[in-house]
Order: sequence, then C-alpha cells, then structure tokens
Amino acid sequence: MEIFTIGYAGKSAEAFFEVIKANRIDVLLDIRLWNTSQLAGFTKKWDLQYFLRQICDCDYVWASQFAPTPALLDNYKSGNIDWSEYEKIYNDLLNTRNNLEFFKDFHGKRVCLLCAEAMPERCHRRLLAERVTETHKSVCLIHL
Repeated sequence: MEIFTIGYAGKSAEAFFEVIKANRIDVLLDIRLWNTSQLAGFTKKWDLQYFLRQICDCDYVWASQFAPTPALLDNYKSGNIDWSEYEKIYNDLLNTRNNLEFFKDFHGKRVCLLCAEAMPERCHRRLLAERVTETHKSVCLIHL
C-alpha cells in the first residue's frame, strides 16, 4: 500500500484532479469531519465522488472515523490549544478509536488521505498517515 495525502485549499478543481490522476490514486479517503463544506464546491461528497470516478477512475470513501472531534478542531482553530496539544489529543483519539485495521483492506492500493489544509505539517492527515506507516511497516508515504 502507498499512502498519499492531499489538501484542497488553494487548489483549483483542475489542479486537484490532475494531481490525483497523475499519481494514479486508487482510493481517496476523505477524512474530514464534514464533507459537504462550502469551501470548495468540487470537494462536496457527491460531486467529489462523481468527479473522481469520471476523471481519475478513483474510488471515494468518507472515513470520518479518522476526523478530529468538533471540540478538538474548534479548540485549535480558536487558539485555545496549540499545535503540540492538538497533535497529542488527536493521537490519543486514534489510540482510543483503535481502528487502524481499516487500512488492511487497501493492501496493494494507492490510497490518498484528503483534508482541507493546504500543507500537511499542521493537519491531522499527516498525523494519521504517519500512524499508518508506523502500524503497517511496508507503507510508503507521499504528501502531494
């Protein structure tokens, strides 16, 4: 399995889908808390599912079980906690949820984790991707 990550903030639909297509992504895992956001119209659940299938021959799966809780997201965005505290709480959340076995179903696939953040450094998709690579040693990680 290869794990990729991508954020759609600041990307046009053309740029987004060309990156997915060029990297031959088999499955896009949407790990956002909400997948009907108005931030980028092409990333709404039903539109995204259609475009991925038509343009990229890629499957779409909403995996909200890997999203942060609303409280965690709100506390970080409002400045009540810093990134290091967010990271600790999110990693604890992954431990509590104990659902990384989910990824075993994607053996041999090119899987891309989707979130809104443009860069992975301060995004839960990076934290999740790193956890998957720790759990599944043969996984290659690439941030798009």
